[in-house]
Amino acid sequence: MAIDEAACSRPIPTPYDRRFMAAAIRLSRKHLGRTQTNPSVGAIIVRDESSGPYIIGRGVTEIGGRPHAETIALQEAGPLARGATLYVTLEPCSHYGRTPPCANAIINAGISKVVIAVTDPDERVSGRGVLMLRDAGITVETGILEAEAADLLSGYLSRVIKKRPEVLLKLALSENGMIGRHGSGQVAISNNVSRAQTHIMRAEHDAIMVGIGTVLADDPVLDCRLSGMEDRSPIRIIVDRQLRIPLDSKLVKSAARVPVWLVCDPNARKDQQEALVKAGCKVIPVPIVNSKIDLAPMLELLATYGIGSLMVEGGAQLAHSLLDAGFVDRLALFRGEIVLDNGIAVAGLEHYISNDFASSRSAQYLEDRFIEYKRKS
Repeated sequence: MAIDEAACSRPIPTPYDRRFMAAAIRLSRKHLGRTQTNPSVGAIIVRDESSGPYIIGRGVTEIGGRPHAETIALQEAGPLARGATLYVTLEPCSHYGRTPPCANAIINAGISKVVIAVTDPDERVSGRGVLMLRDAGITVETGILEAEAADLLSGYLSRVIKKRPEVLLKLALSENGMIGRHGSGQVAISNNVSRAQTHIMRAEHDAIMVGIGTVLADDPVLDCRLSGMEDRSPIRIIVDRQLRIPLDSKLVKSAARVPVWLVCDPNARKDQQEALVKAGCKVIPVPIVNSKIDLAPMLELLATYGIGSLMVEGGAQLAHSLLDAGFVDRLALFRGEIVLDNGIAVAGLEHYISNDFASSRSAQYLEDRFIEYKRKS
């Protein structure tokens, strides 16, 4: 029987590895949606002495993407980092960008062991960070709480691997499966607790998207309005082929405060394009197929702009188009008790759920039922 030498030499995780990696994962959530093209990574440095292990440094990728989590944690730990263990949710970078590689900083700080949850699929890293650390004599473990960490890194991983954002489709459904009522504008389906959860989702995504029909019917703001989290509003993206959005809409009037991007036909009215740009909006022309925005190049283009996590809130046509094209990675459904007559439904929603998705978690928010689904692999 052949012996797997790599497996035999692989370090055995300590009882503390899962505990401290879980803490690093919780820390990484702090800046979700705020680190631009970089992912929100958590890092914790731990010393293990006779009295037991204790944390000497913490770091999470800073707002805007710099500095990285490892750098912040090392600065906090200072000289105590020598001989300590670093827990980090994503493989440390090994390439020179705007800052030197984190792998170099870890080596120079004298860290003796690095525990990594997820290896980085970015071709500039992709195992090179691990190799640099091991070549320097540092013990490296990978895959500790990998699934849990990857869940929070999913937007970044999608942008790197699939070359498009991870798409979460959030819908508030009535008891009879409607998302609204024809001719009634915005209809309250969810309760206040569910709506607060929606605002938390907004805060943790890079961007939020709706179709122009929703804008014309509801004149929404699409920001985060939870107390103390107002500065965490995501980029607001409107799929508006003909640029019908009114210049006096709440979205356009607030574009200077929170970015508004408009996806449109390249041949949309030039005067309207100019007026919207003057108002502070970003206009993004995308190819048209069968009189509709071509979703694939739209998503690919958003990824090049640094959008990794995209939350879609409506309307019915946009939701159906994304589901039908297979671009929805997660479904977040809030089901209320209200029954809507003359209702608006997302065509084929139940069919897509039963065939393409599996339930991943659920909750009860007063009378509202919440279920999140993930696309089956």
